[in-house]
Amino acid sequence: MTPRFRIDASAQLVPEDRHVPSPLAGRSGTYALMATAPDLLVFSRTPAEGGSIPLPRVVLAGDAGGFPLSDLIAFLSQSRWSGVVRVHSPGGERSVTLREGEVRGASSDDPADRLGEVLVRMGYVERAQVEAALREQPPSKVGRSLVEKGLLKSHDLFKCVTHQVSEIFHAIVLCREGTFFLIDQPVEDKSGHIIQLSTQSLLMDSIRKIDEMAHFRKRISHGRLYVTRKRASDGKLEEDEDRVLGLLDGRRTILELGHAARLSEFDVTKVVFRLLEGGFASVTDKPLMVPGPGVPTPIPQPSERTAQAPARPPARPVVTVDPRPVARVFNFIFREIRDEVAKQGMDREFIAAANAALSGQGLSSSPVLEGLAFAPDGSLPENKLIESFERHRAQLGSEPLATFRQALSDMMFFLLFQAGELLESRADEDLARRVKELLSTLEAS
Repeated sequence: MTPRFRIDASAQLVPEDRHVPSPLAGRSGTYALMATAPDLLVFSRTPAEGGSIPLPRVVLAGDAGGFPLSDLIAFLSQSRWSGVVRVHSPGGERSVTLREGEVRGASSDDPADRLGEVLVRMGYVERAQVEAALREQPPSKVGRSLVEKGLLKSHDLFKCVTHQVSEIFHAIVLCREGTFFLIDQPVEDKSGHIIQLSTQSLLMDSIRKIDEMAHFRKRISHGRLYVTRKRASDGKLEEDEDRVLGLLDGRRTILELGHAARLSEFDVTKVVFRLLEGGFASVTDKPLMVPGPGVPTPIPQPSERTAQAPARPPARPVVTVDPRPVARVFNFIFREIRDEVAKQGMDREFIAAANAALSGQGLSSSPVLEGLAFAPDGSLPENKLIESFERHRAQLGSEPLATFRQALSDMMFFLLFQAGELLESRADEDLARRVKELLSTLEAS
């Protein structure tokens, strides 16, 4: 449990739980208070005495408004760093877990980031179905419960989980207020759902949102502005715009509207911007003192801010390698996963779900996988796979082998995701370890 302190009216530092031993024990000395973000206190002992503390520990902390988090994450990706990046902002607390520089998971306390909300927003299930599942299962099991009820396909659940992680990642990169922490801690092979997303790909996608947010910030300087309705809907607004317009009473900030409408900070900012442009709403830095739709108020014109776009990661050198070793290693991994699931007597259902994902291109749009299917032993037909690679090589970009490997990696993480729902924790962790060892043979080659 994180120790908490309160600064009282007399500027005294008071522990909130006086029954817990103070973490300040052994920290005697003279400290300088460093100037930083309003939400962060940084004390530096002078002179420094050195030393270290056990993991987990914060190794870097700072002002999210003074340093582009995209640059930090790009550096961590290139350094193949493992640990957690946590951000505390007015929009909530979010964190992303990295393992060897790649995104392995994310968490958020924003209700809009919950998996159930993502499932509804993406149109895979109805809200009533999510609420019924939540009455029977904890939030961590809601996706699996919907799959077991036949209301959701396994590959669609996997797609929504990866989308959920992506959205949390983007919210962190877009953050321009609050504080960030780099936490050095072990990252387990098994930590919730088993996924892996390319950090570089996520960063490139974030550039678009950063550019869009810079445009929105010309009229909406931050998420703590209050929004007032100027006129009713004309019947031509999109669903999200109509929903947000109906919530406008002049007493909610943009962030609070996002929570009420179950939209991310980026999405609700985009919706409010459209309502401003259409003359349906106005923003102000103070709430209305009376309920109701309110009256038109002058729109403050903040000075234009220029968002700092993250440095684009350097292109990797093109490496020409025979695709057969890649195909063979992944097929070995696929068989390993299938064999572990077969011990539970679930291999037929497992392969059927994998082939449904392949046939519907639910996990990868790569043309290399078109028309292929997993055999009963869990492997893909190697000759057909290689023929497909050669046939579509020109469509795979400047690094066809890397694109080929990414497509197979997408399938691998879906299979691991599926297996994680069926296996006991120890068997799942052992499988993840074996898969990691097999992947390392590709890195060494």
